[in-house]
Amino acid sequence: MLKVKVLINKLLIMLIKGYQNYLSPFLAPSCRFVPTCSSYAIEALKKYGVLKGLRLAVLRLCKCHPFHPGGVDPVR
Repeated sequence: MLKVKVLINKLLIMLIKGYQNYLSPFLAPSCRFVPTCSSYAIEALKKYGVLKGLRLAVLRLCKCHPFHPGGVDPVR
């Protein structure tokens, strides 16, 4: 089971890095947080693993909208 979680974690990080390298450069900068939501997701996955990291990343994405002030929001 641990190997599966590690593989999923690595796959998610690869997908996010793919987004950062190949898709994000063509989009207008819109993240209102530091670090960006994709960087936050990678940090959360590396620090907490797939379950908690993915949960934190999804919660962060839910906060990324025009009515939230944004700002500095590190992985804790």
